[in-house]
Amino acid sequence: MTRLMRTAAAAALALCAAFAAPGTALASPPAPSPAASATAASERAQLPRPTGPYGIGRTTLHLTDDSRKDPWVPQAGGRAVMVDVFYPAVRGTGSPAPYATTGEIRVLLAARKLEGVPPEAMAGTRTDVRTGARPDGGRHPLVVLSPGFGVPRYTLTSLAEDLTSRGYVVASVDHAYEAYGVAFPGRGVLTCVACETAKTPEDFHNVVTGRAKDVSFVLDRLTGPRAARPFARMIDKRRIGMAGHSIGGAGAAATMAADGRVRAGVNMDGAFQGAIPAEGLGGRPFMMLGTNDEWHRPGGKDTSWDEAWPRLGGGKRWLTVDRADHFTFTDSPVFAEQIFPPTVPRPALSAARSVAVTRAYTAAFFDRHLRHLPQPLLDGPSPANPEVHFNNPTGNPAGNPTSNPAGNPLNTP
Repeated sequence: MTRLMRTAAAAALALCAAFAAPGTALASPPAPSPAASATAASERAQLPRPTGPYGIGRTTLHLTDDSRKDPWVPQAGGRAVMVDVFYPAVRGTGSPAPYATTGEIRVLLAARKLEGVPPEAMAGTRTDVRTGARPDGGRHPLVVLSPGFGVPRYTLTSLAEDLTSRGYVVASVDHAYEAYGVAFPGRGVLTCVACETAKTPEDFHNVVTGRAKDVSFVLDRLTGPRAARPFARMIDKRRIGMAGHSIGGAGAAATMAADGRVRAGVNMDGAFQGAIPAEGLGGRPFMMLGTNDEWHRPGGKDTSWDEAWPRLGGGKRWLTVDRADHFTFTDSPVFAEQIFPPTVPRPALSAARSVAVTRAYTAAFFDRHLRHLPQPLLDGPSPANPEVHFNNPTGNPAGNPTSNPAGNPLNTP
């Protein structure tokens, strides 16, 4: 059983224990006491500041593809997605945006058995995102982000912020009934029906191919003839990339296999679930960014990475990160250090380094392949990032700074 399937099974058991009616919208629990609210306000988390020059605007779209029924709850109607669109904005315009709603966070924490964490502390996480911000002029590349199985889109906010600050439009997508704690208009705060339903490799393959259809639909709505304004004017539809965490990373590969508009992709620590066909991705660049452990080093337990590697081309990269865990590539390390109790397991790699590494290498990959800018960071190990190993199973198998000295390009296009 893959790490994804084990994690999904454990989460489903936790949710079944917490809720008597899984798969339905969840009512909001009673409001916290004033004392609890005051404590939460003083203990709010804060994401690291983004590194680029742009301000960050955000708007949220609720989109429904009426040509497809929801695969998990067919009676709900058309396939629905929630999309946070982050866009380069004029600094100082707009109003501070919430990380998520307290109701959404409360459901997520309950599903993860973290009821002792004040939901206000996580919902009120300080970010650099603003609603109603005035868009910056010009046309920008688009990066789509897809979260892991059972995990909401807002847990990729740190990466979304940073890419946007560097001049990307970012569309972060939630897929209905595939995460704990996501509010959908008219449906309430949804739980993860898919986490209870998907059990077999075929089920998980269907998840990633379903996400590919969702993303193609989102691209139609952001860049097509009926594109939501003002994004039709802001997005350069010739420069589209996609990154995802866990099953979202497999979704990035599946989307590229099905939709030629996506020119580059990143899988952050996800099993591929059969997403990459034998013929590959048409030579388009793809990066695998994962844990440097028994899972995602060459020859690791997740055999899908070894199977995918020879099918990839066009500037592929296989990077692994020391002391990382599965959620290193999300906002989770920030919460683990700042507001989660010490009993919650956390990776050895600090939150600051987790965020910095994820941001730097993801941005470098898209800068090289969507903007065609030189990126020495991708050419080999860097003294500034000693945690990051470059793996090349057809060449130097060790993939470490000793066997692959800095400045020795690996698999450069």
